[in-house]
Amino acid sequence: MKLEGKIIIVTGSGGLIGREVVRYCRESGAEAVVGVDIDRPNRWGELPDVAYDVTDPAQIDALVNYVIQKYGRIDGLVNAAYPRTSDWSARFEDIPYESWQKNVDMQLNAVFLICQKVLAVMKKQGSGSVVNFGSIYGVVGNDFTIYEAYGGTSPAGYAAIKGGIINFSRYLASYFGPYGVRVNCVSPGGVFDNQRPEFVKAYSHKSPLKRMARPEEMAPGVAFLLSDESSFITGHNLMIDGGWTAI
Repeated sequence: MKLEGKIIIVTGSGGLIGREVVRYCRESGAEAVVGVDIDRPNRWGELPDVAYDVTDPAQIDALVNYVIQKYGRIDGLVNAAYPRTSDWSARFEDIPYESWQKNVDMQLNAVFLICQKVLAVMKKQGSGSVVNFGSIYGVVGNDFTIYEAYGGTSPAGYAAIKGGIINFSRYLASYFGPYGVRVNCVSPGGVFDNQRPEFVKAYSHKSPLKRMARPEEMAPGVAFLLSDESSFITGHNLMIDGGWTAI
């Protein structure tokens, strides 16, 4: 049981990947996995364990205080939340500046703040592991040909924010390493979520494994980075992408 006895926070626990991370961490023996999302059922009809909005600084404080008061420590943090505006998928030329600002604030800035609060706890403990979520498009440029069949695009903010999170995680790994605290990233590629058939076909054609990922395939890598089995791994970006960034 690789996570036996650990107290872990998972933001975005109602999301496609977040719910699989919660499930897998519990099956891996964690003492408690605190699934965090906003106060409404997810698309599977499930409610989060605790309802906090991670885009709200006051609620981030409340979340950290809640976990410390209930469990006395935080051993792991997974930042899987993926808040975004309704115009998130606008073409680059059409992105309102205010929308760009808001998405950076809700995603990148929220990760900064929750990391700042949780890492202060881990520093005091002298232990802990943080796993942030990057993406293939935080590492390599976008392949826009996979959207051509239906005139789609990929959000510009996604590339900027995920690239920022990946290098921010390296900064945190360097800064907090002397305190026995590790910070890593997981970067998924092409997770299937009932996308348009044209997209699935184009993406799978390019992928070395010739398919898209299943959401549950992300969770073992996250659990590994949370566990003591990865005790000498920090500042790493684990690509779970079916080989997309290898070609």
